[in-house]
Amino acid sequence: MTCRYTLKYLCGENERVLNDSCENSEVLLKTAELPSRRTVTITAKQDICLLEYKEYDLPFADMGANAEDLYFINGYQSWTDSHEKYLSETEHNLKKIPKALVSAFSFESYGDYKFYDYDKSRFHGYDVFYKTGENGLFIGSMNYNNAYLIIEVERKSGAITLKSDIKRKYLKAGESFTVCDYIYNNDYKAGLIDFQNHFGEKNIKKIFGYTSWYNYYQDINEEILLRDLAGLDDRFNLFQIDDGYETFVGDWLSVSKEKFPNGLSPIVQAAHKKGYLAGIWLAPFVAEEKSRLFEEKKEWFKRDKNGEFIKCGSNWSGFYALDLENREAREYIKGCLKVYADMGFDFFKLDFLYAANLPDYENKTRCEAARDAYSLLREALPEKLILGCGATLINCANLFDYLRIGPDVSLKFDDVFYMRPMHRERISTKVTLQNTVFRHFTDNYLFGNDPDVFLLRDDNISLSPAQRKALITLNSLFGSVMMTSDNIAEYSAEKKAELTAALDLFQNAKVTEYRKNGKVITINYLLDNETKQIKYHTGKGVLI
Repeated sequence: MTCRYTLKYLCGENERVLNDSCENSEVLLKTAELPSRRTVTITAKQDICLLEYKEYDLPFADMGANAEDLYFINGYQSWTDSHEKYLSETEHNLKKIPKALVSAFSFESYGDYKFYDYDKSRFHGYDVFYKTGENGLFIGSMNYNNAYLIIEVERKSGAITLKSDIKRKYLKAGESFTVCDYIYNNDYKAGLIDFQNHFGEKNIKKIFGYTSWYNYYQDINEEILLRDLAGLDDRFNLFQIDDGYETFVGDWLSVSKEKFPNGLSPIVQAAHKKGYLAGIWLAPFVAEEKSRLFEEKKEWFKRDKNGEFIKCGSNWSGFYALDLENREAREYIKGCLKVYADMGFDFFKLDFLYAANLPDYENKTRCEAARDAYSLLREALPEKLILGCGATLINCANLFDYLRIGPDVSLKFDDVFYMRPMHRERISTKVTLQNTVFRHFTDNYLFGNDPDVFLLRDDNISLSPAQRKALITLNSLFGSVMMTSDNIAEYSAEKKAELTAALDLFQNAKVTEYRKNGKVITINYLLDNETKQIKYHTGKGVLI
């Protein structure tokens, strides 16, 4: 396969460009071509710093633009909106938001806004792309240890550019680095199967569980949790404590004595007595500004080139990224996880993981930084189940057992109105349900998909009964994790029957096809050897 490419790098203080030539006195570019797979490796002849590598005029992607074609490009992290879109659809960014507002709430920290230049003439994503229609296409990156593959689609022409996110990577003379390695196929369904087969089908344990977050948020205590635990029946296999047990985010070993006077062990024991896994939530790579950790161990936190701490967002009192190259910080993370593992927790929901590659680490691509950080978590919890959240997807493959594949469910269908123009990672049931459908291809291959919670309760919620029905139905069809924050002891007979029907889908149904037309997704699935069909309206959030 021949395509045009450009490599930019620094040699000494000078920026160099290699265009459509495989070698000069400073660098050698080697391409390995297999059927439907392309691998490009850079070998330095002198010390260099990589800046950019891109490929364009791709012969397998000469498709033109068709208004009816649908394009899927995977978003940057768990919460980033990721759904099939038409070329005419816009891509949210922060350029129209006042800079003072963006800065005040650190909106740019949640996604890729700090290092990717959004442009209304194109849309973009990471590592996995497909196009439906007469001229289909699939592209999937295999370079998940080295560099993200950024796929750009020009809105007017449909032309595709591939970029390797290699900025910051230094190579000494004689060293080599794979800048891109991807598979491609003009039959997008066949390409998707090839991609899945690379990781192999996994026998993922299905999780039906309870989490405290989406009812009480941080307002939890021992009484509430033990009450809700007592209301669960033997169909559940997980009881998870979410945020709110710790005094401050980052001070993981400081459990609130007011809320949990007996610590967390009684809850672990009560969950185990009922035959459930005991789960715990942590955000291991960050600490909030009010935490004792941030106050006393500032040398453990990463700073930018101006000496400022790396702020990761506005949650809690604002929160900052630990320096994951600091030995003591790494030992602290491992030590905290070990305490909860030794306490008997079986299941770890590890959140806000994008903080691992938000800072600039010298001589590491963002992909390398994330893979190293996620490997640290697996090393700390070798025998435990890990659910990643707020993480870059491709780095989680074969490391985590489960992964959240959408943003948080909101108690209003599309959250409050003033948040809708904000970052692509915002809380939204409308967004997360589309992520649940269109990221389904990762489920049971890269990891088990967690589409977030279903909620059937009538109180403390603004989702309509029809929207709640759609939420539990899609979650049960498309995920390996099915969780709620409801006190199911309060369910009416009707709600109990609805839950039983959804659990039947969760355990026994298999999605065979889904396709989008306008705002309607038609879903076919197999249940009891019978093909069934539902239709979901993405704008209204209901089954039609």
